[in-house]
Amino acid sequence: MDYKLIFDNTPEAMVLLDPDLKIVGANKRYLEVTMRQLDNILGKHFLLEAYPEPNVPYEENPVRLSIEEAIRKGRKVYLDVIRYAIARPDGSGYDERCWEASHTPILNEQGELLYVLQETKDVTEREETKKALQDVEQKFRFMADSMPQLIDADDAAGNSTYFNKQWQAYTGIPMEQLMAGGWKAALHPDDLQSALKVWQHSLEKGEASQVEIRIRDKDGDYRWYLSRYLPMRNEDGTIRMWLGSCSDIHDMKNLVQELLTSNEQMSELADQVQLAFRKVENERMTLERLIMQAPTFFAILKGKEHRYELVNTKYQELFPHVTLIGKTVAEALPEIADQGYIDVLNNVYQTGETFEAKEIMVKLSTPEGQLEDNYLTFIFQPLFDEHKQIIGILVAGFNVTDKYQMKKKLQELGIAVDEL
Repeated sequence: MDYKLIFDNTPEAMVLLDPDLKIVGANKRYLEVTMRQLDNILGKHFLLEAYPEPNVPYEENPVRLSIEEAIRKGRKVYLDVIRYAIARPDGSGYDERCWEASHTPILNEQGELLYVLQETKDVTEREETKKALQDVEQKFRFMADSMPQLIDADDAAGNSTYFNKQWQAYTGIPMEQLMAGGWKAALHPDDLQSALKVWQHSLEKGEASQVEIRIRDKDGDYRWYLSRYLPMRNEDGTIRMWLGSCSDIHDMKNLVQELLTSNEQMSELADQVQLAFRKVENERMTLERLIMQAPTFFAILKGKEHRYELVNTKYQELFPHVTLIGKTVAEALPEIADQGYIDVLNNVYQTGETFEAKEIMVKLSTPEGQLEDNYLTFIFQPLFDEHKQIIGILVAGFNVTDKYQMKKKLQELGIAVDEL
């Protein structure tokens, strides 16, 4: 059996060191990821000559420490993800990358060290993608924490997984207690059971719900809130999580009550209604600004002809050469119509059923008139008026083309890819 041939063509990147940490062999994959020729590294000290790290003293080099640990323990040792600079072959500087590695001592029958085998992976793209996703999550958390509403999230079974900072600031209840069910103590005793009943009905039926409740602030005063819960579903229709929001309607509710009980205060109430309207309008404008600046693409289509009423920056970036506002989808984006999405929009508008897609390929036209494959995760959600009549469709989602292509590359290299 030709072990050298097997070693050279193994898909994992491997380098073989002698006890003095001099390179005695490296396979093709290792030479490829480290941008080296075998003749240029054979016989050289692994860390001092072949791959020196300019930013870390040799005594503190994590690769050296991992190799020494493997030799000392006489078994394979894994090195967590590290950033390690690799010199460019043309001598123009260094490329700092992220690496995973393991070191395995190879012993003879007497237990003497013959070689050390390093297996390594360049995981720079994965780590950068992970960081990008973490940045997106942080931005969404910032948005949720910045909203005036009390926002919370629950898993599919109804267990609390998140409360925004407004919950703690308003109620004075520590976050740990909120997560453990302490939010119930903030609800008015006369509203708690009815709220729990509505929530249980939502969990059992998988339906959105809303209820008016009173929530106590940290000073012991109660204010009226409109509590809404919406389910987020997976591709197969199962519920992935619940998103809840509580909007302060105390002033508006009091205004309505005063209108019903005293016509004599109509003039004063008119001024208060105007103030309340401005408050609601300001909140609406704040929400619209958040939508326009969000990392998710958003669009609002009005009417059964699906005419663009609002698009945010991320949505417009998908079609930088097309004027969308005021046009129908069919008029502005004929390539979308040709792919059958007008029929999907018609079905959402007629049935009121949300349409969700994950990492689906959509052909989008470039400014040069060419069609490019893009992978999108998006949702078409019906919009209703106060009479529960459908008046339009909300489009929201992410362009996940880069993530999709990276996963494909990793899978082609035989690397298992976890769902993010």
